[in-house]
Amino acid sequence: MQTTRQSEMALEKRIRFLEFIYYFFRFQIITSYFVPRVTIGARMPPYPNLVSDSTLVQDTIDLLNDSGGRAAASAIVDAVFKLSHIDDELAGLLVADLIRNDRRFKIVDNHTVELQQDDWDNRLLKDLDFVVVDVEATGAKTPPNRLIELGAYRIRGGRIVDKFLQLVNPEIPIPRFVATLTGITNEMVKRQPVFAEVAPKWLDFVSDSVLVAHNAPFDTSFLNHEISRVYPGHRMLNPHLCTVRLSRRVLPDIPNHRLDTIADYFSIPIASRHRAGSDALATAEIFLFLLTKLEEDHGVKDLVTARTFQFPEIKPAAPSDQTELSLIPSL
Repeated sequence: MQTTRQSEMALEKRIRFLEFIYYFFRFQIITSYFVPRVTIGARMPPYPNLVSDSTLVQDTIDLLNDSGGRAAASAIVDAVFKLSHIDDELAGLLVADLIRNDRRFKIVDNHTVELQQDDWDNRLLKDLDFVVVDVEATGAKTPPNRLIELGAYRIRGGRIVDKFLQLVNPEIPIPRFVATLTGITNEMVKRQPVFAEVAPKWLDFVSDSVLVAHNAPFDTSFLNHEISRVYPGHRMLNPHLCTVRLSRRVLPDIPNHRLDTIADYFSIPIASRHRAGSDALATAEIFLFLLTKLEEDHGVKDLVTARTFQFPEIKPAAPSDQTELSLIPSL
């Protein structure tokens, strides 16, 4: 009887292992087959600000949070992949592949995984680098729309120290409405690099900075959509601040919190409205004013407080602000 039971357990273990191998390779084949053609041949470099967007990885993070930030690889395989009785060495190899190049994890003695805490939130605003970004696109939603221009300015030590300006070939036609609004035509972008060529330079430029944008959910979601086309299943890890939300708290009495209105309030000119570089520069200059007011008027000195400060108690948005906080470009 004992021999029979042992044989059954061994068979069950082998079946579970084969099920996992089937799932793992099926997942690899599907993601490889369906990635956009622009990603073919793209290799996954170890960008520290690029992390997996996989639900399996998020499940692993949830497990580690529930386990005090540390768990055995075999426990992760059991909970995340629903596979029991996996050898510790094999479990370590599988988990190592799952979290490869992800700065949020550290593998200890090949069999244990620890969750690493980023120190962004605990740092003072004055000690952080910020990258203030604006994007122009062929339309408001992804997919099917694509980026046509990317503009960004780096803030360090209370001043603008660097910039990133790039037209992008969207590989699809620019609608007439967008061309009229932005002044960016199909002729202007047809010889420009596609985003797959821009992405490595962009990720290097951003590095571990905090992203800032006027209507940040739109800009960051569009950027992550483009990045996921180049590096499937990945997104930027960088935290972000939204100047629409911050200005609502800091400047509650102005008529609305659109970019033009706030720029006028601070006497900031916008050279070419609806061009990424000009809008990003105006947003960067606005953000510098907001940083001063955050500290002097509200005592906000660190990132975690600033991120919380953006979200007061829920109140109905003013009609003139509604479009700025939906997933459409800032107007």
